[in-house]
Amino acid sequence: MAFVGTIDTIGSGFTAQQLRLDVVSENIVNMNTTRTENGEGPYRRKVVVFQAENGSATRFQDVLSAARSRYANGTGSLSSWNRAGVRVVEVGEDPSDFKLKYDPEDPDANEDGYVEMPNVDLVKEITDGMAASQAFSANVTAFNLLKSIISKGLEIGK
Repeated sequence: MAFVGTIDTIGSGFTAQQLRLDVVSENIVNMNTTRTENGEGPYRRKVVVFQAENGSATRFQDVLSAARSRYANGTGSLSSWNRAGVRVVEVGEDPSDFKLKYDPEDPDANEDGYVEMPNVDLVKEITDGMAASQAFSANVTAFNLLKSIISKGLEIGK
C-alpha cells in the first residue's frame, strides 16, 4: 500500500525531531558544565545534522518516470519505491569558541582567573527547541490527515 510509505516518511520526521529535542535538552542541562567526564575542558554544544532521504530519485520527474515504468512493466507498486523522509546524519559538536567568565575562586579557573564556559546560548537552544516542537506538531498534523484519508477510503466500500 502506498500509505505505508507515507507513514514511514512521517515516522522519520517524528524520530528526527525527537532526537533534535533530546539534543537541545542535553545542551541546556550542560550549559554550566565546566568539566566534562574525561576532564578535557567544558561541555561543547551539540548540533543535529539532518539529510533528506529521497531514495534514488532526486527530482519529481525521475520519480514519476520510475512509477510509470514500474506500472507499465507490472514490476512494482508504490510500496516498492525507495522510502523518502529525513534521517540524522550525525550529532556533531559546535566548533564555536567557549565563553570566558572571570572567577578566580573556581577550581577550573586558569592562571589569569578565567573559567572556560560551554558555548551553549540559552536563547539559541530555546529557539531550536521551539522549531523542533513545531516540526513535530506538523508531523502530527500530517499523520492525522493521513488517518482521515484512510478512514474515508474505507468508507467507500460500505
